[in-house]
Amino acid sequence: METRNKQRTAVAALVLSIAGFLGMVEREGYSDKAVIPTEGDRPTLGFGSTFHEDGTPVKMGDTTTPVRALIKVKAHIDKEEVKFRESLPGVELYQEEYDQYWDWAYQFGVGAWLKSPMRTHLLAGQHPQACKALLAYRFVTSSKPIAGWEQYAPKRWRYDCSTPGNKVCRGVWTRQLNRYQACMEAQT
Repeated sequence: METRNKQRTAVAALVLSIAGFLGMVEREGYSDKAVIPTEGDRPTLGFGSTFHEDGTPVKMGDTTTPVRALIKVKAHIDKEEVKFRESLPGVELYQEEYDQYWDWAYQFGVGAWLKSPMRTHLLAGQHPQACKALLAYRFVTSSKPIAGWEQYAPKRWRYDCSTPGNKVCRGVWTRQLNRYQACMEAQT
């Protein structure tokens, strides 16, 4: 059995790796026209951007180019990754863990990251539990009722993406499973 001789690094010294960046934009997918990726979502453009550089929200009918979309993603990462790192004072991670959690924060937002159980577990030094907490993010939500979705709060509906054979948000669940697997593999 091969033993890996690696050490975690302080989050303050880490940045999203090239492999993490390329994987993230590949998983986000590219669209030159604004689309609604999953029913109930906001319109996205390029590589999953929900806002333009000037802070205005993406709206249906907006367009971009691959180069412009990459510039937008890089600018977003440069700004938000600082907040992400600052949210984990004293925490050490393997690069693979960092890339997975940052990918999550890019998809769901740094605001959601700040309230996430993954962050809570990492601050407590509970790395495997933080990985497992990724699996809780299997729902898509909407403020409008949608047939087949459950109401879980006043004026809020959700759909469980882990539902076998679903055609609503299979990619959301697949992405979470892949993050979880990569995170757990980093633990060994």
